[in-house]
Amino acid sequence: MNTILYKVPLIIKNNSKSKNNFELEEIKFSILPPLSVYIHFPWCEKKCPYCDFNSHDANTIDEENYLIALEYDLIATLPLIWGRRIYSVFIGGGTPSLISVNGMKKIMQMLNNLLPMHTCQEITMEANPGSTDSEKFQAFADLGINRISLGIQSFNDKHLKSLGRIHNNYQAQNAIEIAQKYFSNINLDLMFALPEQTLNQCLEDLSKAISFDTNHLSYYHLTLEPNTYFAKYPPNIPDNDSAFDMHDLVIQTLDNNNYNRYEISAYSKKNYESKHNLNYWNFGDYIGIGAGAHGKISFSDKIIRYVKHKHPKTYISQAINLIDAQKGRHIIEEKRLTAKELPFEYMLNSLRLINGSSIQNFISNTSLGYHYIDEQINLAQQKNLLEVKNNIIRPSKLGLCFLNDLQMLFL
Repeated sequence: MNTILYKVPLIIKNNSKSKNNFELEEIKFSILPPLSVYIHFPWCEKKCPYCDFNSHDANTIDEENYLIALEYDLIATLPLIWGRRIYSVFIGGGTPSLISVNGMKKIMQMLNNLLPMHTCQEITMEANPGSTDSEKFQAFADLGINRISLGIQSFNDKHLKSLGRIHNNYQAQNAIEIAQKYFSNINLDLMFALPEQTLNQCLEDLSKAISFDTNHLSYYHLTLEPNTYFAKYPPNIPDNDSAFDMHDLVIQTLDNNNYNRYEISAYSKKNYESKHNLNYWNFGDYIGIGAGAHGKISFSDKIIRYVKHKHPKTYISQAINLIDAQKGRHIIEEKRLTAKELPFEYMLNSLRLINGSSIQNFISNTSLGYHYIDEQINLAQQKNLLEVKNNIIRPSKLGLCFLNDLQMLFL
């Protein structure tokens, strides 16, 4: 849902041949990046037609065994992160708010027993308005959750129905009001360029979201992702020009209401940027536990990415076997990144940041020298897609509009 709008095609050819010999480059870290934790809860009451996330029918939930698998998964990961501090935790899905209070208690106990949680600055849980409960939210807050991300998407009943959401406008507003009783740090997820949405309707959603004065908003452009119902049966969505107008309206309206756009789709009040997501975008490390969870871990001499089994039943059986029989294989894919891949991997994330990232951060989090990207930087500057000032690399206004093209220069 996070792709950038294109008004017209922009074709960039990079025929330059890099003089850098990546094959001889060794990855060596003296200081490792910040480390976050992602926990995936892969169940929803209903699969939305635009969603390509790993989610399954909530009627198949085996919460007890899934929680056991999460613990075994985390225990198996511990040797990879010995001695490292935890920066943030994000519990996503799916619909994590479907977890029972006792289930969430076990998750928090697991984290506190196995990880140095005293260094953790932010613990976020995603929740849907259709599964919001006042007593649950109070209990989650008491257990240590300090940030809630609500999947509102729209306040228009017609658009909510077209998106396949199980909640309505009243439930959306009620969920926000409940969250505000127990949490001071709240994000609202919303989308624009919805089926048959007009510019005025987009403004109505914006105005309603702003009226709640939450400290963070995520505003995504609805895109038709592969392998979704919408990809097979496309709805009547606004054309590119209309979608661009909505995108511009979102940016200007939120700016006028003291929401700082710090990432392509993220807006916050001062000092309320998402710490967890900032770690992703700055190419920090994160361990992913749960069905289909991804992870990235840096070591003194390498960086690996991995993916866990996607189907909950397979994940549960493999994760539990890790401890019970030492024959489980809960990781379905593992890849060691090469030095040649790091510039693109880094820029794919950091170029999403409106204010960019420092050259020092690139050097620290990839272990590569600046000369490994200077040709691409120069080319991007020639195309007016990138700016480098005071040792900060940031996309230009044009670069934000054609972000995919800019990122591809580093591939």
